[in-house]
Amino acid sequence: MKHSSKIIVITGVSRGLGLALVQELIGLGHTIIGCARSGAPLEKLGRQHGPPHGFQRVDVTVESEVQQWAAQVTKQQGAPDLVINNAALINRGAPLWKVGGEEFSQVIDVNIKGPANVIRHFVPAMIERGGGVIVNLSSGWGRSVDANVAPYCATKFAIEGLTRALALELPEGLAAVALNPGIIDTAMLQSCFGASAGHYETPEHWARRAAPYLLKLGPRDNGASATVPGSSTE
Repeated sequence: MKHSSKIIVITGVSRGLGLALVQELIGLGHTIIGCARSGAPLEKLGRQHGPPHGFQRVDVTVESEVQQWAAQVTKQQGAPDLVINNAALINRGAPLWKVGGEEFSQVIDVNIKGPANVIRHFVPAMIERGGGVIVNLSSGWGRSVDANVAPYCATKFAIEGLTRALALELPEGLAAVALNPGIIDTAMLQSCFGASAGHYETPEHWARRAAPYLLKLGPRDNGASATVPGSSTE
């Protein structure tokens, strides 16, 4: 199914789901503006995909960096049609009382403050234009829990609540969606599941199904807690 070309902002594009979505969505004819904290993968993406695509080193936990990035993007490209808050960290597997304060703060900063910073500085342009969709990646662990990942679970439960509240605040024509991607064989999953992560689908395979689903999201989906159709959830 063909879709009109969209301007899509994606965080955390250096690996995993973010990188797979970049490649798939560019292949479908869309303009991708991505960020990550890792320089080398961004340089590689820049060599592979020149303008109008753009890839920049941005730490989403640093509001001033996000503000500058968003101002540059909206000036050059206009308001995005779709913003995908994908960047995330998971704590090393351990009981909550064994997770140090610094590690806990890092997970909170990337997984909650990061999306909030992106929303704060991209959504006003989307409101002014009168349309657009914000997708905040949640998790199965944002709707259920497991041992040894309490900080991560806390952040993804927070993303569910943040998204539902944001949906009530957005004007007509916009939408906020919390999206559980399902279980995919990424470095993050490998840190939890070890070798058994290989039993799940690759990010590239997942992206072929997820990209068309993301492109179909619209105002009617505002406030939804969605899951990519066909994804493994257990």
